[in-house]
Amino acid sequence: MTSGGFWPGRPPEPPEAGEAEPAESAVEVELEVEPSVTTNGDEPVEQDQASAAEPAAPQPAPEGEAEPLAGDEADTDSQEAVLVAEPEGQPEPEAGDAAEAVSEAEATSQAGPASEAEPLPEVEPPAWEPAPLPEPELVLAGHAPGDLRLPDDVNILEGRPFGLGRAVGVVVSRFNGDVTNLLLESALAELDRLEVPREHVTIVPVPGAFELPLAAMGLAKTRQYAFIVALGCVIRGETAHFDYVAGEAASGLQLAALETGVPVSFGVLTVDTLEQAMARTDKGADAVRSGLEMADLFSQLRQQRA
Repeated sequence: MTSGGFWPGRPPEPPEAGEAEPAESAVEVELEVEPSVTTNGDEPVEQDQASAAEPAAPQPAPEGEAEPLAGDEADTDSQEAVLVAEPEGQPEPEAGDAAEAVSEAEATSQAGPASEAEPLPEVEPPAWEPAPLPEPELVLAGHAPGDLRLPDDVNILEGRPFGLGRAVGVVVSRFNGDVTNLLLESALAELDRLEVPREHVTIVPVPGAFELPLAAMGLAKTRQYAFIVALGCVIRGETAHFDYVAGEAASGLQLAALETGVPVSFGVLTVDTLEQAMARTDKGADAVRSGLEMADLFSQLRQQRA
């Protein structure tokens, strides 16, 4: 095209002095007839501006995709911007899913908030209780069970625990009263069982086990009692007090019997703990049987001598 013509993309040169400016209509007509050059591969193709201005025929959408509506062309750019912001890999909701979501939301709004699940009742763990321990059996250390076997070809002089017509003196310690009370009850019950009347029983309480020998000797010297029963309890402590009291009580009671010739039975408990003492409160009955047996033996000896 000559210099006087119009080249697309370059502004028109101003007219020289003396020339009249062309009318706008002439420029528009020239633009309508000016062909444009496009390339299709390697060969140039001429296309009229009028044909280029015509909109291209819509291409058919691929299968599975919905064709855009005519009214949605204006929102294409905004929809593309939204789609770019969405993370990849998430499928777009279908029309049926959207309808179901709307119906669920409406049903929720009508029904109100879902009722909260009722809390489960608190279950307290069972209180753990230890299994009851078996009660310890009373084992007498240094004691061999069994009865004495006597031959038949010898003379035997043996006393029997028989209390009819016999007077009994009982000396009992006040110290450790919880134990000595039970010892006294056991002794009195055995005297009742062996037919010793209560009016034949004399009880002498003393402060402690250390005073038992002196009271026993005083009763024995009166010669009014067939035998004397000494009841008391000495429990081992943190000091040597136990050794002196227990030893002197045992030796003093033996001395009272040796000097007077009146049987004195030893019903004094010498233990390590209170539990051991409470387990042996039946020794009061044993002391009564021992005293009655020795009293009957001395009675037989006096009859033989007479």
